[in-house]
Amino acid sequence: MEKIRETEKRYASLAMIISLIVGFVLIVANFKSEGKGLILGAIFSCINFVLIGEAVPSIINKEKRKRIFFSLSSMALRYLILAFPLILGVKYETFDFCFVVIGIFSVQLLLVAEKIFKKDKNTAI
Repeated sequence: MEKIRETEKRYASLAMIISLIVGFVLIVANFKSEGKGLILGAIFSCINFVLIGEAVPSIINKEKRKRIFFSLSSMALRYLILAFPLILGVKYETFDFCFVVIGIFSVQLLLVAEKIFKKDKNTAI
């Protein structure tokens, strides 16, 4: 469980820091809606990533019937959470929709980028 929390903290923190820096640069460069969209998406991406990490151990330890219910309810909750920034991106011009989507995938993009650029290609992430 502690290993999962370390992984959550590492990747969520790094994704958020990178998104904040890039978002701030975009805002300063007068791309305000793009920067805000990126930051909004990244916030919810990190929340989603942490929820996945917290749900997995509790789902594994349950009997089959409960495991299916908790898996589906966890997935539904995470989809609802990820729908919120998408709705904001569509509804308000304050947030650029494309950058909200990029922000939502910030943790996943970070995981893939680390795997591509890591020197020891045989190790798992």
